Amino acid sequence: MKRKIKVAQIGCGKMSKFTMRYVYEKGGEIVLAFDCNKDIIGNDIGSIIESNPKGIIVEDIHCLEERLKTVKPDIAIVTTMSLLGDLEDVLRACCNAHVNVITTCEEAFFASNSNPKLFHELDSLAKAGGITITGCGYQDIFWGNLVSGLSSSTHTITKIKGSSSYNVEDYGIALAKAHGAGLSLEEFEKEIASHDNISKEERERLINEREFLPSYMWNVVGWLSDKLDLRIKNINQKCIPMTHDEDIYSSTLDMTIKAGDATGMSAVVTATTMEGIILEAECIGKVYNEKEFDANVWTIEGEPETTMVINKPCTVELTCADIVNRIPDVLNARSGFVSTSEMPELRYRVKDLNEYVLKDL
Repeated sequence: MKRKIKVAQIGCGKMSKFTMRYVYEKGGEIVLAFDCNKDIIGNDIGSIIESNPKGIIVEDIHCLEERLKTVKPDIAIVTTMSLLGDLEDVLRACCNAHVNVITTCEEAFFASNSNPKLFHELDSLAKAGGITITGCGYQDIFWGNLVSGLSSSTHTITKIKGSSSYNVEDYGIALAKAHGAGLSLEEFEKEIASHDNISKEERERLINEREFLPSYMWNVVGWLSDKLDLRIKNINQKCIPMTHDEDIYSSTLDMTIKAGDATGMSAVVTATTMEGIILEAECIGKVYNEKEFDANVWTIEGEPETTMVINKPCTVELTCADIVNRIPDVLNARSGFVSTSEMPELRYRVKDLNEYVLKDL
């Protein structure tokens, strides 16, 4: 494609500082920006990405569908919420406006195994509108393609076990609250942990009725099974509160979390497969103390056994770079709600993004 890719940024918080700058630096252009925060609406996006004014003013998200239809961007980057249901209105608006979507929404990474009803509704809308919806980010590489790549050099696999930690301070208030940061242990048990103390039948009912609350690794395990051609026989998750022995301040929540209260949570998802391979994945999201840092550790058990350790990854920047580098793959993909598990391996983009798009938009 010869012209620049036109991008709408939906959500102008911490992540957008990087996604918007990366779009410009990869030869694209931001043509619209939206948020619901009155303190952000009305500002030029240059103030967010710390550059000169760009002539693009952050607009109220309530005008989203109308403005998308008027300006007609090629794709929208959505960096707001973690659950698919929370993005439903935004995604429907993009479908109605025939605008492709790439989002950091963790559930969107493989939503068919946690919210199949809404997934199929949005898949049908996307196909009708001739557009593609994709969820990706840090998990696309560090919980997905790196793991599947490591698996490809293994002769036999008995178990894939992973653990990844991240500071909820880096991702905004919605994610921090979703991890139970700031709750007492009693509140955590009632509001978060209790949702997983249920039978398999009850979980299936919640999934079918759009009421299930998946941890990030629930969708990652679904993605890995799809990528590796595994068939899941049984899957469950357990959420455990993380605590600190001293008071710790959260700038995102604007509160001091008392010693012994939840600073976040560990969520462990375990799946057995028809092929006999066990998938066990843990994500630890919490407010860090001054000595803690992000880490990503995966072990492939079998012949041979291999462990991959990545300490101190720049999780926010890596998430945003993945999003921007994936844009051509989304524009080249079939219509519908498409997982990156069926897209090409992600590439570093040396040339401008539009040069990797294989069709005229």
